[in-house]
Amino acid sequence: MTRKSKDVYFLEIADLVSSRSTCIRNQVGAVIVKESQILSTGYNGAPKGLPHCEDVGCIRNEMGVKPGERHELCRGLHAEQNAIIQAAYHGVSVRDAVIYCTTRPCSICTKMIINAGIREIVYIEEYKDELAGQLVKEAGLTLRHVDVPRSYGRNSNSD
Repeated sequence: MTRKSKDVYFLEIADLVSSRSTCIRNQVGAVIVKESQILSTGYNGAPKGLPHCEDVGCIRNEMGVKPGERHELCRGLHAEQNAIIQAAYHGVSVRDAVIYCTTRPCSICTKMIINAGIREIVYIEEYKDELAGQLVKEAGLTLRHVDVPRSYGRNSNSD
């Protein structure tokens, strides 16, 4: 039996986490890890206690917003945002951690990752956001793509 690498292990967990997403357009998961220990997880969906898009519909779909545009119109939080918020809510520092994501973070999430002190991003699926790439370079973050098949939460409508 071949033991999985830590990258594959944590990315598969991020993929499983994405199965809790309530987003109609794209299911994303994130896992924050430090010293091989999971600190926090997050998936995309509405704020705690509020109706989810799968229940009330998607504002972005109704308005015909293209993937990657007008994120402020979404009622949901991104997986990376939820993972960082959950760590903060429970008083867990993510400084010098690694974030494993099913999808490469957008520029909004990249800014949060930088300010949270996370040092590395490992992801499965590409997401085109030139500003995010520029921010990663300027901040000196390590960014790595790892090819891992997704089993959960995948949606053909990338956002």
